[in-house]
Amino acid sequence: MPLHHVFETAFGFCGIAWSEDGLCRFVLPVEAPATIEARLEKTLPGSRAATPTGAAAAAVAAAERYFQGAREDFSALPLDLSGTDPFRQAIYRAARRLGYGETTTYGALAAEAGFPKAARETGTALGRNPLPLIVPCHRIMAAGGRLGGFSAPGGTTTKRRMLALERAVPPDAEPAQASFGF
Repeated sequence: MPLHHVFETAFGFCGIAWSEDGLCRFVLPVEAPATIEARLEKTLPGSRAATPTGAAAAAVAAAERYFQGAREDFSALPLDLSGTDPFRQAIYRAARRLGYGETTTYGALAAEAGFPKAARETGTALGRNPLPLIVPCHRIMAAGGRLGGFSAPGGTTTKRRMLALERAVPPDAEPAQASFGF
């Protein structure tokens, strides 16, 4: 039976749920904690509120620091993706390899995961991501460096805020000038 916890960050209230096998849900910031509680109870029937321990406690602390502007890496946290098909698991593994502030496109991520012709399906998989931030779907952009969609609370506004927090640049952007040639 999964457990869940609602906590406050600099961006608003977040939620996390976990099982014995790892983290199974993360809800990005919203204004009211009751919204998080309702969402977790709907997606994880029978889940109950608890104080996080182990990996869940580490994820909460890292998320609090992240939303304050700290550079955080969530890639080592254990996940419970039971009930998730192999394609989505491959996409999520590939997304977790993106570093802080690093972006890519749906097509490039699909190819990285071993599905070079599945850009659209990759977008669908990321739209169903049960662990945004932990599986950093906000770092995936549409072709040409366009923002693309974002199904988490706040939509593309949240995606923009998270990318700005990380000082991320579109994957096709020109690199900043490193030095002057005179």
